[in-house]
Parts: sequence; structure tokens; C-alpha cells
Amino acid sequence: MKAVRKIGWVLLGILGVLLLAGLIIVQTLKPDYSGEKPMDNLNSEVTVTYDPYGIPHIEATEETDAFRALGYVHAQDRLWQMELLRRVATGGLSEVFGKDMLPTDKFFLSLGIDDASAKAAARLDPESQTAILSQAYLDGINQFIEEGPTPVEFLLTGLEKKPYSIEDIYNTVGYMAFSFAMAHKTDPLLTVIKDSLGPEYLSDLEISSSPNTVWIRNYKGEEVSSEAAVISVTTEALSKLPVPQFIGSNSWVIGPQKTKSGKVIFANDPHIGFAQPSVWYEAHVKTPSYEKYGYHLAGVPFPLLGHDRKMAYGFTMFENDDVDFFYEVLNSEDSTKYKTPTGWKSLEVVTKTIRVKEEVDENFSYTKTERGPILNGIANQINGRRPISMDWIYTKGENEVLESLYGISHAANMDEFKEALPKIHAPGLNTMYGDAEGNVAWWASAKLYQLGDSTHTKLVMDGSKDRDKKVRFLDFTENPQSVNPPWHYVYSANNQPDSIAGMLYPGYYLPENRAKRIVSLLDEKSDWDAESVRAMITDNISSVNPSIVTELAKLITVGDLNNEQTLALDHLNKWDGNYDTENAEAAIFHRWIYFFLKNTFEDELGEERFKQFTSTHFLKRLIAPMAARANSVWWDNVKTTDTVETKKDIVQSSYLHAFQSLEDDLGKDITDWTWGRLHTLEHEHPIGQIAALRFFFNVGPFPVSGTREVINNMAFQYNGSSAFSVTAGPSTRRVIDFSDVENSMSILPTGQSGNPFSKYYEDQAKMFVNGEFRKMLMNQEEIRETASSVLVLRPKSK
Repeated sequence: MKAVRKIGWVLLGILGVLLLAGLIIVQTLKPDYSGEKPMDNLNSEVTVTYDPYGIPHIEATEETDAFRALGYVHAQDRLWQMELLRRVATGGLSEVFGKDMLPTDKFFLSLGIDDASAKAAARLDPESQTAILSQAYLDGINQFIEEGPTPVEFLLTGLEKKPYSIEDIYNTVGYMAFSFAMAHKTDPLLTVIKDSLGPEYLSDLEISSSPNTVWIRNYKGEEVSSEAAVISVTTEALSKLPVPQFIGSNSWVIGPQKTKSGKVIFANDPHIGFAQPSVWYEAHVKTPSYEKYGYHLAGVPFPLLGHDRKMAYGFTMFENDDVDFFYEVLNSEDSTKYKTPTGWKSLEVVTKTIRVKEEVDENFSYTKTERGPILNGIANQINGRRPISMDWIYTKGENEVLESLYGISHAANMDEFKEALPKIHAPGLNTMYGDAEGNVAWWASAKLYQLGDSTHTKLVMDGSKDRDKKVRFLDFTENPQSVNPPWHYVYSANNQPDSIAGMLYPGYYLPENRAKRIVSLLDEKSDWDAESVRAMITDNISSVNPSIVTELAKLITVGDLNNEQTLALDHLNKWDGNYDTENAEAAIFHRWIYFFLKNTFEDELGEERFKQFTSTHFLKRLIAPMAARANSVWWDNVKTTDTVETKKDIVQSSYLHAFQSLEDDLGKDITDWTWGRLHTLEHEHPIGQIAALRFFFNVGPFPVSGTREVINNMAFQYNGSSAFSVTAGPSTRRVIDFSDVENSMSILPTGQSGNPFSKYYEDQAKMFVNGEFRKMLMNQEEIRETASSVLVLRPKSK
């Protein structure tokens, strides 16, 4: 007995030592939110007050000190996120995650973002405020790298911390710009469909601008083929990214004529791939000459979303077409030359070296034309297939995006704000604006261009022909825009804009579903307040999907259904389009739509092409039109030679497939088929992919309301999975009321910190799922009274 007791004490001692060691590790690696720290190059003391959700409120006597402090506190919460984002464009992911990331690194290197970043950094005036404040921010990051604790992810991956430079800012923005683009998922695939099946197969795919959809109104006050190879390399590269992609967004700004207070109310919820940490880092920066409550992308000094007491701004994706693909004609006698409208030119060969974790370095070469990189095969481009190059506006011409972000964040009024917008050449952004003076505005910010009348930008074009070259670039005044329109609001839901320049702007616009709901809600009410806008931004109703049910259900032969199938159909016919977690009709609807799409398109496209097809925006656009269309070349199953299937056959069989699959997955009791059992959200950390570490790094999963293309846009893929796991959605929800700015509210999907040892790592996750909000504090007295901690940064003694 004594021996057993002795063993017990030894084990308790070992456990105590382990717990103590664990506590020491946690205390060593977690962010430091209080105390005093000396800081290089500060001119005077900076106070960083952390509110109850870990938002830093930075108060300084001059801007350079404030931005230096911002860099430091941003890095201590998000250095790992900064590291991954700056590595994407430079082909640096293989060094972190190993050789499986080589296709992704090669793809992004071939885009030329890193070279464009180097040029942009070289042309930036070092004496400009843009450069001075950016460098101050970088100095803050670099001091944390030198003196602060090493984030646990660096320790687990064996990665060495390295200083940051201006090029890193541009590389991060460049990745963001490319993740907005949809052409790489669309144009080669449509060309494959046209060439392999025939042009008639494109007519029902909703790939062109439509005159029948809800437009954003303007108001100014007056083989396997080479195409398949490109699709494959793009799909593989993007599928392995350990950072979120930007996909869409909602925003609306309500003028004083439609609010209860007579003041503007601003709402914005950018839709981005969910991940942990979440995308935005909030910070409130205040000096005698500058104040902004901003949302920062990791490694970027100026907020992409922000507000103060005078104005608020935010972005959604414009979805314009800023990427074009071209067939290249090589010289049969000299394959180093390619044909242009003005004659033969030499291909440029670019060579890069990729560092690979625990492997030898990989030397990588690709070729370029004057339009851009040749993509098929990447490392072995000219391999018997017809070469295809990619022309992306972001890497062409002067890159002034950083100057624009400085300008919009420092604008004193609407005129100054607008002056900064033409410097955004790419990505295309719907810029949303509202202010305390009662102005509401929307500008499509992008460098738009016009191609020849016979050119189809959704297909691969011919680089050797003069007809497919750019005719002209549009002046910013020709961009879609609306300033103080007579209907007293502006909005964007990534839907198609009306024309100012006498042309419909080519793009990859999302369907009208969210736009239709937003417009109907805004039109019917003229006494909006902040509470009702917050309810609207979490709205789960689809006004389109019940009409799809109506079109499909009328083709069902009810006599061929059993009692349970008939009951489920009856419930669907009475459905109001609600996507609460307890709703069963939502689960039935989306299973039905998945099999409707699969049974319509997969026989012609094949399994792999169908999978690629489901990731495009035009698939979202075609669901409602296909449900209403009586005749289509797609209805017949080409694999059956003894019969010609009709739409009725497709609809009936798809409903039965959906019903059976739900029984298999959720049981025979229809009341158990709740949306929340299928529609769940887990915020995944790159290291959380390791099963043993998932519980520590990942946040969730949670059952969530909402769905694809409702205002509460909780997106998922139609990929045949038994669940509809959410992949993207609101990266924040912000509502700013200019009648009570200091009580404006927002939320983040998980938490402010990306450090898993921080108490702010996931403290907002359940609030987000429940549609709750918290204050964006701006009142200095309230900030001090509610502070959770205070960090004082002092100038280092000389």
C-alpha cells in the first residue's frame, strides 16, 4: 500500500511539473496586453488601451508613433497570419508546409505578383506620407519580431521569423486582388464546353450580362485540351491555400430621408472564406490630426474598412472581368517566338527558386508573352498543347493601391474620398460611403477597359489577332456609380451594375437573390434605425428559392411518391425561404438542387468538370433560370442511348435521389432533417488539419443559420458531401449609425487575436453564430472605464 501511495505521489509530482511547464509556456507565448515597453524611434509615449474584446485603442501625439504602435500590437496578435499572407505571392508556402504546396507556389509565382510588388515599392516616393506611415507600421512589426515571443506556429513548423518590408505589403494586397478574380475558374471551362460539346451548350448557362436581372442603378446627379490544363493547375493551386479567399459581400447605405433619426446608417459585411484567425484586425487609432476605427488586413497599415465621426466606408467585390485568357501562336520554326498583331516577338523566360521544407530547393521556370504568363503546365508549359496566356490588369501599369488606401483613410470629406478612388486599378471594388453630412454614395473602383465588339471575354481569345486587343481604358467618370440618388440609398450585393458608358461591363456577377431581397426591404421602409438594420444584416430569408420550388414541384408526379415523400413536398410548397437552423425544408431544397444540377450537367461534363463547374459564379446565376426553363439541350442524358430525357425526368429523379440521401444520412423521421445538422461552420486553422491539434487550433463546429445567396450569406459547395459545411460568409458585420456613432456595432467571426493562448482567440465565435453584436468603442472616457488592460509604449532612451 505504501508503494502504491509513493507511486501516486510521484505521478502527481510529474503532473504538477508538466502543468507548471505548460503554464510557463502559455505565459511566455501569449500576447502581452499590459505594462510598459520601450520602443525604437518613438518620439513620445503611446497608450494602447485594450477593450473587453481585445481591440486596441491607440492614442498618440503624432501619426508615425501611432502607426509604429499599430504594427507592434498587430504583429503580437497576428504575426502567423501576416507570415502566410506575404508568402502566397512569393511562392513561399512550400518552405512552411512542404512539397505538397509546390503547385500552389508555382502558380502564384507565375502570376508575377512578386515582380509587380518590387516595381511598385521602387516607384513609391519615400518622402510621401504613404511611405512614411507604412514604414513606421513595418518598424513596429519588426520590433515585435526581434523582441517579442515567437508564436507557437513558428515553433511547430520550425520557421524562422524574418523582417518585413514594403514589398510584403504589396504582395499581400496582390494576393487579395487575385483571390477576388473569377475568370481563372470560368473562361477556360466555358471554352472547353463550347469546343467539346458545341456553342449551343453555352446558351443556357447565364454567362453574359442579363437585361432581366436586378441591376445596381447608377446615379451621378445628372485535348484533354490546353484549356483543361489551365483549369486543372488553377484548381489544384487554389484548393491547397492555407489562407482564406475573398468571394463577395453585402453593403447598403441608407440616406437621412429613410431613417428614423434623419441621419445616415451604414451597413457592410464582406464575404470571405472562413478561417482561424479571421481576416480582419480591428484597431482604433487616434492622434490630434487623425482618427479612424479601422479593419486591417494582416500586414497592411491602412484600414480597408473604417469609420470615424464624419464618415464610414467599406468595400464589396465589384466582380468585373479584369483577367483575360489568350491562345498564343508559336513560330513553327522558332518556338521561342510568338505571334502578335504587329509581328513575331520573343518569349520571356522567368526563373525562380522555391525553398521546400526538408527538401532541396526547386528551380522553376515559366514563359511570358506581352500579355502575361503561359499557364498550361506551368513548369513544362509548351508540351504539345496550345499555349494559353493570362492577361491580368493588376500586374500591368502603375500600382497605386497603397496610395489609394492612404487617401481614403485620411479623407476629410466626400470629395477628398472620391479623389483617391481612381488609383484603385485592381481588384475591382464596390466602394460604399456614407457621412454625417447626409451623403450616401457607391462607386465601382477599377481600371475598366473596352474590347472589340466581336470579342467574347468569357472565352479564351486569340492573342495573334488585332480584334481581341484592348480598344481603350475607361475614364473613372464612366465607371458605374451612384451619389445621393433620389431613391435615398445605395447598395451592392456583387450583382450586375447598370451602364454609364453605353456598355454593359463584362463580369462574373452573382445572382440577383441577395440584391432582390435588399432592395425589397429598403424600398418598403422609411423609418430605419440601427436595430432594424442589424436585424436586416442577419436576415435568413430567400425570396428566390421558394419560386424555384414552385417551378420544380409542378413537374412532380405525386402519384409516384410514397406518403413521406408527398408530405415533404407539401412542406416545401408552403416554405417561405427561411433558413433558421431548425428548418427542415432548407435541407430538402438543397439536396434536391444538388441532384438537379448533377443529373442535368454531369453526364456531359464528366465528374471532374462538373466539380469545377460547381465552383463558378455562373452556376449560382443559372439555378433559377434553369428551374424555369422548359427546353434545354442539357436535359437529355447523353449516356442513355435508348431514350431522350426531359426536364420532368430530371426533376422527378432528382427529388427521389434527394429524399433517399436524406433518409440515409439523417434517418426516416423528416422532423429530424433540420438545417443545423447539415449546415455547420468550423473555423479551420492551417495546423488544425492535424487531427491531434484540431481541438486546440480550430474553432467550432457550430450549427448555423443562413445559406448561399441570402443576406446572411453562409456559403457552401455543391460537392456531393453528405453535409453542407460552410466555407465562406460574413468576415465582419458592421452597422454605423451617424445619429449615435459611439454606439455603432460590429462583430468578428471568432476573435481579435490569432494567438491560441490569447483570451481573445475565440471569444466572439458564439456571438457571431447567434447574430449578436458588440460596440465599436470611440468615446475615450468609455474606453478607459471599460478597459481590460493598458499597454504603454515609451521611447527607448538614447
